[in-house]
Amino acid sequence: MFSFLSRSNGIDISAEEFKEKVEEERGVVIDVRSKIEYDEGHLKLADEMIDFNAGEFHNKVDSLDKDKTYYLYCRSGNRSGQAARLMKSKGFENVYNVGGFDELARSGLDTE
Repeated sequence: MFSFLSRSNGIDISAEEFKEKVEEERGVVIDVRSKIEYDEGHLKLADEMIDFNAGEFHNKVDSLDKDKTYYLYCRSGNRSGQAARLMKSKGFENVYNVGGFDELARSGLDTE
């Protein structure tokens, strides 16, 4: 809904941009929501669930491969945006905030 805001910063991309990019380079799709949110529904493309608010993400980020491409999402795009910016600050080059789960589901991405 507010995809015109802050989408040109190289980190935040729309659901449509995500679909294009993930076809070009599969990368690692990470759901940064809680386990409860994840269990209620998530993208079939999700490779991992790492809870941003529980501190899991901060603890695990240093063990992730900086040469890979990462796509992060949450409920609204806020937590995944924070997580993506944290990764950028730690030297990750190819990391994207792809926004909120509901928006991604509405764009036609498969969920389970």
